[in-house]
Amino acid sequence: AQLYYWDASGPGTTNQLSLPAGWNVTGLWLDTSTPKPPPSPLSSNTVTLAQGVQSVGNSTLSPTTLSYSPTVLGPQNIAALYNFPLNGLNVQTGNVGLIEPGIGSALPNDQAGASFQSSLDNFLSGNLGLNGTGTVYTQGVNGQAYGNGGGGERSLDVGVVSAVNPGSNISLYNGSGNSAATGLAQSSVFTATQSAIWDPTPNRANVTSDSFGAGPHPAPGSPFYSAVWQLSIDAALLNQTSFIALGDGGSGGETGNGLTNVRFNATQPWNVMVGGTSLSTVSAAQNDPSLGSLFAPALAGNLQAIWQLVSAGLTVLPADAAAGGYFTEAVWNTYYVSGNQITSLPGGPFLASYLVNSAGAGGVDVTQPAPLYQTEYGLNPTTSDGYPPTTGRGVPDVSADAGGNLNYRVPSGNMLAASQSGGTSAASPLWASLAVQLNAIFNDQGLPNLGYMNDLLYTASAVDPASFNDVQLGNNISSFILGGSYTTINNSGKGVSVGPTGFGYSATPGYDLTTGLGSPNGLVLARTMTALAQAQMFFANEPSVVTQTASGAWQSGARESLLVQITLPAGSANVSLTAGAKSLKMTSGASGQYAWTSRFAGQVEQSYFDDDLVRLFDQQSQGALGQLDVGADDPLSIFMNGASAGGVAPLLTSAAGFADFQTSAGDVRLALPVAIAETADGLNNQQAILRVRGGGVDNVSVAFYRVDDLTGDIGTFHPGDAGYAAAAASRFYQLGSGGNWLAGPGDGNYEQAMLEHVNAGDIIAMEFTNNTHGNTFWAFAQANEQVGGQNVGHLWNYAMNTWGWEDTFGGGDRDFNDLVVQFDFTSNSGHGWIK
Repeated sequence: AQLYYWDASGPGTTNQLSLPAGWNVTGLWLDTSTPKPPPSPLSSNTVTLAQGVQSVGNSTLSPTTLSYSPTVLGPQNIAALYNFPLNGLNVQTGNVGLIEPGIGSALPNDQAGASFQSSLDNFLSGNLGLNGTGTVYTQGVNGQAYGNGGGGERSLDVGVVSAVNPGSNISLYNGSGNSAATGLAQSSVFTATQSAIWDPTPNRANVTSDSFGAGPHPAPGSPFYSAVWQLSIDAALLNQTSFIALGDGGSGGETGNGLTNVRFNATQPWNVMVGGTSLSTVSAAQNDPSLGSLFAPALAGNLQAIWQLVSAGLTVLPADAAAGGYFTEAVWNTYYVSGNQITSLPGGPFLASYLVNSAGAGGVDVTQPAPLYQTEYGLNPTTSDGYPPTTGRGVPDVSADAGGNLNYRVPSGNMLAASQSGGTSAASPLWASLAVQLNAIFNDQGLPNLGYMNDLLYTASAVDPASFNDVQLGNNISSFILGGSYTTINNSGKGVSVGPTGFGYSATPGYDLTTGLGSPNGLVLARTMTALAQAQMFFANEPSVVTQTASGAWQSGARESLLVQITLPAGSANVSLTAGAKSLKMTSGASGQYAWTSRFAGQVEQSYFDDDLVRLFDQQSQGALGQLDVGADDPLSIFMNGASAGGVAPLLTSAAGFADFQTSAGDVRLALPVAIAETADGLNNQQAILRVRGGGVDNVSVAFYRVDDLTGDIGTFHPGDAGYAAAAASRFYQLGSGGNWLAGPGDGNYEQAMLEHVNAGDIIAMEFTNNTHGNTFWAFAQANEQVGGQNVGHLWNYAMNTWGWEDTFGGGDRDFNDLVVQFDFTSNSGHGWIK
């Protein structure tokens, strides 16, 4: 045998390997890892921490002992709280691939894992009441060993995916095995991921979850860094979706350099990085003192508290909600300060420490620029530590429950008992379990597997924000230096002196660096993503509302009628829109404090959403509404109080019928008043789903008719022409229940109907009638009444294929929720699982 070695004293960096030059080796990949000490502190300004819990929503207490007592649920019950689209249905999805280096299916005294399947089946039936019919395949059985560690991590992963989809198969990827057993290179996340990507067997998984991160941290620019990047590219090119747990070290990443840190070795833009939340049921929130200032007002009917909770996913009036129902979410952060100890709440099942898994990671990978799907979303992720503030790829992308007030009931490491667990290591396989359900729905609609899906996730959030629960509570702050006035323990249980520096991130409305886009509303996300995919596959040539020139200027995407909608948080504003030779000037007052948003309108169009919540937020006025017909490719300019408005994700939303522009004073939305029937597989003669929520009290109804173009023309008739109403009536669609007019349910109620004989690419407009007062309104303002010499608009575009009507002559209270109508052209296809 020949000994080769690394000569650290050799000259330069290219001659330190004692290998023949002809081998052309530029570096060594070490298959064992020894943690290196963190770099010298870059920030020495420490802060004093408040006593007690360090972030809200993670400290539910036992009512009897007053010690920390989180709720523990089976993963399938947690999936139900997130409204997974196939939850409870007997649908076999594709395999989930789990990255389990070295451990695979090994058990104590059963290194080959011969009893693993029966142990899993026994756990599912005995502890969760599930009949698991899926089978477990293990790659690299000969090299696995229980002594390698990772049994608890492996059992957590398997427990989550098997409970959410008990009829589906699981593939465990062990990688290159254990050197002691095989003489091969020691297994690592890298080799296990390689095995998952290039699995030649029928068990290859189209969705993988990695709870181990990526092991070593190769230096950016090194061949090893490039190899890790290439691996994620391989997965994307082979249409494999990769979920990776972002980590449990908070903003500091368990690295004592005083700054914010993320695992840059795993944050390639083709991976979906998963962060952690703490989900509180109603019962958990009631017993969490840190949520007292939110829970009590919400229970008493405080509008501000309830509005915030609804944005985060609440669907039932708090006073009526079941104890086990969804209440809210916060950033997962279990740090607790007692004196000079950074530890965990007394009585908790897990230890918390700045050096032990205790909080969801999140921040900015400064080794790469922000990917296009983030910049087009309107993001510029920037570090918070000021050394200096640096931009890059923001993480996480998405999040889900990781602990705090809710833990997962999963098998123990040896698969012989039930245990509770969490971390982003639970959130990642939960998202993978959702992804295989999405793939099943995609396939059922004739679509391919999702594969690389990051861009579609951000687009879904932009076009229908109700696809995600917007987590707005908590922080992940944990940056520190080694040495200081506080003590925290390491993984060996030894106390370590640290000095907190206070850098990190807090949850905010919209995307943030603690929970990303948020946690999933699985059913809404499935509907949104399938609609987007069908549009991309079969309707790529449909015009967008706006397009951008090479110089960055905006122009109209077609000859179209544009709703011009103003959202103004306070004060008043003068708004002007110029489109080629045409212009529109408007003055707007402030929107109501709880004026309906795109998110809220999308939420109410779900059958399970509480009617009482709809009524609670009635009569909240929108800002000014105008309408302007423009030509194709007309140059556009928008000003509010003299300031030019810049685009907010218009490249993501424009194909879905609207484009938003923003100034410091408020927002302007340019939107279509018509729906384009982008049917599943581009087929004709389809049924479209109509979801209708009535927010008003008058007797109203709506009819649907086909127009020739985006301005509403029918032959030679324009909206407002004599004869237009008769032309529209001749084009009425028929409802599945018969007739042409759909009666509004009114008083906050929900109704669903079918629209018959819809052809691919149909342009559909609406005619709205207030039967109580005998008034008819159109989607085109020029066909409506005038007030002060101006035609009155009665239609507001809320989100993709979702509009709200104002039912009162002259404009009424301008809340545009008297009848909210949503078109769905794709969810009835296949088995109709998500209709």
